[in-house]
Amino acid sequence: MPRSGWDNRTFFVGTDKVARLPSASAYEAQVNRGQRWLPYLRPRLPLDVPLPLALGQPGEGYPWKWSIYGWIDGDTAATTAAIDATRFAQDLAAFMNAMHAVPGDGGPEPGQENFYRGGDLAVYDAQLRRAVGALGDQIDGPAAIATWEAALSSRWSGRPVWVHGDVALGNLLLRNGRLAAVIDFGQVCVGDPACDLAIAWTFFRGRDRETFRQRLTVAQEAWQRGRAWALWKAAIVAAGTSQTNAVEAQAAWATLSEVLDSAH
Repeated sequence: MPRSGWDNRTFFVGTDKVARLPSASAYEAQVNRGQRWLPYLRPRLPLDVPLPLALGQPGEGYPWKWSIYGWIDGDTAATTAAIDATRFAQDLAAFMNAMHAVPGDGGPEPGQENFYRGGDLAVYDAQLRRAVGALGDQIDGPAAIATWEAALSSRWSGRPVWVHGDVALGNLLLRNGRLAAVIDFGQVCVGDPACDLAIAWTFFRGRDRETFRQRLTVAQEAWQRGRAWALWKAAIVAAGTSQTNAVEAQAAWATLSEVLDSAH
């Protein structure tokens, strides 16, 4: 099917199911996260999330575990021409508040298998600095490093909460113009929610960003780290050190502009 994503290849199974197969060994561990935790999260959240129906085993030349999920109808926010961004900000904040309220006891911790989403930004310190160096005078390097270092100086001090790990437009489904479902929980964990806040700079602008910030109940320091998560991803894509395509590269430059302008 179109727009399968980097981590998985997705195929229709009949008319009401999809098979999701990891595209590389690094993504196989995400299969277990979805299988284990989505049945727990799904009835506790206000929007649709995927329901795992079966766990596939390696075979027929394919080397990794894989999943079958129920199909969720909707259009991704990435492919929807016009979005009411204010209402979208309100709906997304409400979903994330609900997710943070779900008890996280025993939930999976951040680590290498989910690329440290929900964990410490310092894991990507060297990578970020290399990317900023490679970009040279194409961006305000000192401002980028200052934004990054300010985020590194803060830590999540609250109780660990559920973190989606990849709150991107391609993982947010709309029906009748409203946010209706959130998909792709392969990086889900219990930890610092800052990485999920990056959408404030990757998508929201001006008043809509402020609406999202006002509706979402997290500590102020988390926004500082969320901005740094957005900076990290945009910098490595813009510098060409991450998998990308022309559309994502263009978006990365727009995100860099938003991040650095908002830091002033």
